[in-house]
Amino acid sequence: MSESQRFAASAVELRKSYGAGDSAVHALAGVTVAFPRGEFAAVMGPSGSGKSTLMQCLAGLDSVSSGQVYIDDVRITALSDRALTKLRRDRVGFVFQSFNLVPTLTARQNMLLPLSLARHRVDRAWLDQVVQTLGLADRLKHRPHELSGGQQQRVAVARALLSRPAVIFADEPTGNLDSAAGTEVLTLLRQAVSQLGQTVIMVTHDPVAASYADRVVMLADGELAGELANPTVESVLSALAQASAASPVQPATSSRP
Repeated sequence: MSESQRFAASAVELRKSYGAGDSAVHALAGVTVAFPRGEFAAVMGPSGSGKSTLMQCLAGLDSVSSGQVYIDDVRITALSDRALTKLRRDRVGFVFQSFNLVPTLTARQNMLLPLSLARHRVDRAWLDQVVQTLGLADRLKHRPHELSGGQQQRVAVARALLSRPAVIFADEPTGNLDSAAGTEVLTLLRQAVSQLGQTVIMVTHDPVAASYADRVVMLADGELAGELANPTVESVLSALAQASAASPVQPATSSRP
């Protein structure tokens, strides 16, 4: 396996600015970061640190000012709009804070909607495995209004998994959930990595959510401010305090193989 193929997503000298001249806002200022396959990573930082912008650029949802972004070994910053749309559809999964379920469709129909739109065949064995892993077997015929918030987010996680994407981007996935439902969804994302072999990159402001990850990547003022391996709530809180004070966090050495 080549070096580039070890990573589900990566960025090299990534810069993103809004506006021009003296009024320009530099959301990302030369970020180089890589996310290995089979990792659950959290991206954190103070408000305005660039964490959401980084996710948007990594996922191909926003253009970059300069630098390169890769999904698998494909340089997405070199793709046409049409090719980028196809890559996002085939290789990227999304879990949003607001669930983004279609209210008139059942849970099963919502799960299968991206595959249906892409005219891709449903892998029945994989569907059954995802449904069983996420505990949705008795909810497949329910519509979103008949599901709790945690159950709706489980459907959204299943939808993201069914295309077997190279990477799943989760944007504040517990932001609209109470603590019990949030714990449930974080456990499911952890299982998606540990049991189903997925790669998850989660943007969050919550130290508890980040503690479920294998690694936390910290941003401050549009730049990398270090990382934490095997994070705990306490170590994340400490790192956030340092990032907020603009003191770089020293990278930790991961114990992952």
